[in-house]
Amino acid sequence: MKNIKINILAVLLCLATGATAQQTPAPSQTEAVTIVGATAHIGNGEVIENSLIIFEDGKLTQVLDATSTKMQYRGKVINAEGKHVYPGFIAPNATLGLVEISSVRATDDEDEIGDMLPHVRSLIAYNAESKIVESMRPNGVLVGQITPRGSRISGTSSIVQFDAWNWEDAAMKEDDAIHINWPNSFTRGRWWAGEPRGMRPNKEYATEVAELKEFFGQSKAYLGGDQKLVHLPYRAMGEVFSGNKKVFVHVNGEKEILDVIQFSKEQELDNLVIVGGYDAHKVADQIRENNIAVLSGRPHSTPNQEDEDYDFSYKNARLLHEKGILVGLESSGQMETMNTRNLPFYAGTVAGTGMDKEDALKLITSNTAKILGIDNLVGTLEKGKDATLFISEGDALDMRGNRLQHAWIQGREISLDTHQTELYERYSNKFQAAKAE
Repeated sequence: MKNIKINILAVLLCLATGATAQQTPAPSQTEAVTIVGATAHIGNGEVIENSLIIFEDGKLTQVLDATSTKMQYRGKVINAEGKHVYPGFIAPNATLGLVEISSVRATDDEDEIGDMLPHVRSLIAYNAESKIVESMRPNGVLVGQITPRGSRISGTSSIVQFDAWNWEDAAMKEDDAIHINWPNSFTRGRWWAGEPRGMRPNKEYATEVAELKEFFGQSKAYLGGDQKLVHLPYRAMGEVFSGNKKVFVHVNGEKEILDVIQFSKEQELDNLVIVGGYDAHKVADQIRENNIAVLSGRPHSTPNQEDEDYDFSYKNARLLHEKGILVGLESSGQMETMNTRNLPFYAGTVAGTGMDKEDALKLITSNTAKILGIDNLVGTLEKGKDATLFISEGDALDMRGNRLQHAWIQGREISLDTHQTELYERYSNKFQAAKAE
């Protein structure tokens, strides 16, 4: 009897696991694929109205105008006339795979204890079987930068593709950058501690900035010494000073951004990226002159100040683009993991403020790929790059047209089924059956 109960329990566990796990990763591409007739949005501003796209062994081999070429089709042929083809969208500064349910501590692994943590790697905590990660794919979000949160230096991010068994298989670029949360020159009163409500100057701002500078200085001194004693945080800074790792500074205020620019000069940081950059438009000239890229914050948010335009958040990225700054879109903030699936609609919102639609597309494709340093692999539909792309029935930056028919990651055709689509079909069938009765 005991053995029977154990066997039943094992079966139930297997069924439960099968019901909750992500779709099985697709097998490697074995047959060439030819897409004919679609409007191809290259991702660099170019559009081919009648395209011919061929990929094999996981790489794009041809991206041509079908009207002016007689290229022979290869392998499986997909007639996509009237459809649209896009490069896979890229989600930077995301906690995908690190948090499943925010209110359940055991599923939240985005933050570590400590203050200066450049040695902490987000990649090894990445859950490739996350249901939330899976839900990105039906909207065309196929690549992401997995980023830790909290602390002054949060840790090190890595870039993954969203079709893998584990973090090792998912990794596209390991340990691409460290992330610094710059101090704020203003602080909000803690009412529970008896402090006045509202914003007031942060008396500790200068001290907090000095502590960050001191850490950088001590790291350089350690790396220049004999290093007999192992100090992991200092040692991890070696890749930063050599230029192999970028530095992403999460900062929003005008004064703070100027201080970050000065800090980058003092520390001789050539690969600096501003994340958030709410007031970046106010100091856009200084940002451009110092060749700094910006990952602009989520457009679907309300203005921070009473005297700002109601649609300021919608057009912030456009204002930076018009100043000649390399800009992408990120989606951190409240409920950020699930809201990341709205990335294409964020770009569509920016386009709605007057930005050219193909330039808006660059905010989540080629621009972001350049900022993350993976533009040799993804971001555009170009010969030699990864076959990470999808076919949409309509405009993928509009939720009415973003209806994917096929999607590939590195040439593997991935499933577009998710927990949400399963529930949709389940209850659609229920109500259709009830209506028939």
